[in-house]
Amino acid sequence: MIPFVSARIPSTPLFERLGGRPKLLALLKFFYADVRQHATLAPLFAAHIQDWPAHLEKIADFWSGATGGPALYRGAMPFKHMALGLDERHFSAWLDLWSRHCRAHLGAAEGEELVALAENIGQRLRQIVGVPPLVP
Repeated sequence: MIPFVSARIPSTPLFERLGGRPKLLALLKFFYADVRQHATLAPLFAAHIQDWPAHLEKIADFWSGATGGPALYRGAMPFKHMALGLDERHFSAWLDLWSRHCRAHLGAAEGEELVALAENIGQRLRQIVGVPPLVP
């Protein structure tokens, strides 16, 4: 008989383990500061975001709910990306920067969990906007 082995699932939501909204907002500020300077991403964001403080708050609302915190985000996030003309370059660049920031600013376990969450969201968003999924 093979013994049952279970992965340890943290009982505390990722949102709390990250440090709540203040830590999430700090991560987002560092991350989007780099996005705004990125050769591939900056032009896309500059064309669509005029009020960065409001955008950061809205994105923090999204990540709050996605990580098990308060579900504050209102709207249809995937559909806001439909008309942007996204392609794999955008997804890869965004996820690469996100991964670097998560690993630099968060604990190892939380960083890896947030990266995995973003990769899953990215795969679903690729499908919705019509970008072929990555093949591992």
